[in-house]
Amino acid sequence: MQAIRSARPGGFVSYVGVHTGLSSTGPSCSLPTCICTAPSPGSPIPPELIDLVLNEKINPGKVFDLTLQLDQVAEGYRAMDERRAIKALLRP
Repeated sequence: MQAIRSARPGGFVSYVGVHTGLSSTGPSCSLPTCICTAPSPGSPIPPELIDLVLNEKINPGKVFDLTLQLDQVAEGYRAMDERRAIKALLRP
Protein backbone atom coordinates (compact mmCIF):
# COMPACT_ATOMS: atom_id res chain seq x y z
CA MET A 1 0.00 0.00 0.00
CA GLN A 2 2.92 2.34 0.65
CA ALA A 3 4.10 1.95 -2.95
CA ILE A 4 0.59 2.58 -4.28
CA ARG A 5 0.11 5.69 -2.15
CA SER A 6 3.59 6.95 -3.12
CA ALA A 7 3.02 6.70 -6.87
CA ARG A 8 2.09 9.81 -8.78
CA PRO A 9 -1.31 10.01 -10.50
CA GLY A 10 -1.05 7.99 -13.70
CA GLY A 11 2.01 6.17 -12.34
CA PHE A 12 2.63 2.43 -12.17
CA VAL A 13 3.40 0.04 -9.36
CA SER A 14 4.66 -3.34 -10.50
CA TYR A 15 5.88 -6.44 -8.76
CA VAL A 16 6.95 -9.96 -9.69
CA GLY A 17 6.47 -13.26 -7.97
CA VAL A 18 2.70 -13.44 -8.19
CA HIS A 19 1.46 -16.99 -7.81
CA THR A 20 -0.81 -18.32 -10.53
CA GLY A 21 -4.45 -17.93 -9.64
CA LEU A 22 -3.87 -15.14 -7.15
CA SER A 23 -6.75 -12.72 -7.09
CA SER A 24 -6.20 -9.14 -6.08
CA THR A 25 -8.00 -7.99 -2.97
CA GLY A 26 -6.31 -4.61 -2.96
CA PRO A 27 -6.98 -1.44 -4.94
CA SER A 28 -7.49 -1.80 -8.65
CA CYS A 29 -6.57 0.33 -11.64
CA SER A 30 -9.61 2.50 -10.93
CA LEU A 31 -7.17 4.52 -8.84
CA PRO A 32 -4.97 7.01 -10.67
CA THR A 33 -2.22 4.41 -10.29
CA CYS A 34 -2.07 1.19 -12.29
CA ILE A 35 -0.91 -1.97 -10.51
CA CYS A 36 0.94 -4.43 -12.73
CA THR A 37 1.84 -7.96 -11.70
CA ALA A 38 3.87 -10.70 -13.33
CA PRO A 39 4.73 -14.28 -12.47
CA SER A 40 8.23 -14.93 -11.25
CA PRO A 41 10.49 -16.73 -13.74
CA GLY A 42 11.99 -18.70 -10.85
CA SER A 43 11.26 -22.26 -9.85
CA PRO A 44 9.30 -23.26 -6.77
CA ILE A 45 11.35 -23.57 -3.58
CA PRO A 46 12.62 -27.15 -3.24
CA PRO A 47 11.21 -28.98 -0.18
CA GLU A 48 14.78 -29.81 0.96
CA LEU A 49 15.54 -26.09 1.19
CA ILE A 50 12.38 -25.42 3.19
CA ASP A 51 13.44 -28.19 5.61
CA LEU A 52 16.87 -26.60 6.05
CA VAL A 53 15.27 -23.26 6.91
CA LEU A 54 12.70 -24.78 9.29
CA ASN A 55 15.40 -26.82 11.04
CA GLU A 56 17.53 -23.65 11.37
CA LYS A 57 20.40 -25.16 9.36
CA ILE A 58 20.47 -22.03 7.18
CA ASN A 59 19.29 -18.46 7.75
CA PRO A 60 17.50 -17.09 4.67
CA GLY A 61 17.49 -13.59 6.15
CA LYS A 62 21.21 -13.12 5.54
CA VAL A 63 20.92 -11.94 1.97
CA PHE A 64 22.28 -8.39 1.96
CA ASP A 65 26.04 -8.69 2.21
CA LEU A 66 27.04 -5.35 0.70
CA THR A 67 25.84 -1.91 1.81
CA LEU A 68 26.38 1.09 -0.45
CA GLN A 69 25.11 4.64 -0.80
CA LEU A 70 22.34 5.19 -3.33
CA ASP A 71 24.67 7.01 -5.70
CA GLN A 72 26.79 3.81 -5.87
CA VAL A 73 23.98 1.73 -7.39
CA ALA A 74 26.09 0.86 -10.46
CA GLU A 75 28.78 -0.62 -8.19
CA GLY A 76 26.12 -2.67 -6.42
CA TYR A 77 24.92 -4.19 -9.71
CA ARG A 78 28.53 -4.79 -10.76
CA ALA A 79 29.34 -6.58 -7.48
CA MET A 80 26.28 -8.83 -7.83
CA ASP A 81 27.05 -9.54 -11.48
CA GLU A 82 30.66 -10.45 -10.64
CA ARG A 83 29.46 -12.58 -7.69
CA ARG A 84 31.31 -10.43 -5.17
CA ALA A 85 27.97 -9.84 -3.42
CA ILE A 86 24.73 -11.76 -3.08
CA LYS A 87 22.54 -8.67 -2.74
CA ALA A 88 23.43 -5.01 -2.31
CA LEU A 89 21.52 -2.84 0.13
CA LEU A 90 21.34 0.81 -0.96
CA ARG A 91 21.11 3.59 1.62
CA PRO A 92 20.05 7.17 0.88
